[in-house]
Amino acid sequence: MSLTAALEAMLLMATDPVPTDELAAALSAPSAEVEAELEAIAGFYDEHERGLRLRRIAGGWRFATDPSVADVIEGWLVSDQRARLTQAALETLAVVAYLQPVSRGRIAAVRGVNVDGVVKTLLVRGLIQEAGEDPVTGAMTFGTTALFLQKLGLNSLRELPDLAPLLPDAVALEAELGQLAAESTAAAAEAQPKENDD
Repeated sequence: MSLTAALEAMLLMATDPVPTDELAAALSAPSAEVEAELEAIAGFYDEHERGLRLRRIAGGWRFATDPSVADVIEGWLVSDQRARLTQAALETLAVVAYLQPVSRGRIAAVRGVNVDGVVKTLLVRGLIQEAGEDPVTGAMTFGTTALFLQKLGLNSLRELPDLAPLLPDAVALEAELGQLAAESTAAAAEAQPKENDD
């Protein structure tokens, strides 16, 4: 069996993106050789305009459908199989993606509404995860997951589109959020009971 055939078969069976090193180990082949073969396979599918594409996603490789057939696939899928996110969930996910690690309070400040339910939904769906405590407030922060990258077809967060063209006041918003965080921290400090000097 050729290396190409083995890689295609393995990737067709994989449910998640598979890193080059993992594929190389399974085939007892050098990583550089497997990487070159994966690039060649990806090039073949692109060049021949097939319905499949081999893409590097979330730090690994996986097969995906060609974007040009998206309308056909969408029309074919039954609506209840798509399980779309609500607008609120998409907005919250965008805030987490661009500001991570970000606390629930900061997400709520950006969106202007309570986000407890939406954050829970995104956690359950595996699109976000806990990312440790905020060093200033001690609040739990959240970040996106590898599944988030996979669903968006991204290899890393660096591939997220620039917000500047879509949100010209992004710098002003960031400054305002910083101010809100500082005020919130100060208010919390004042609310703590003061120790007696006795």
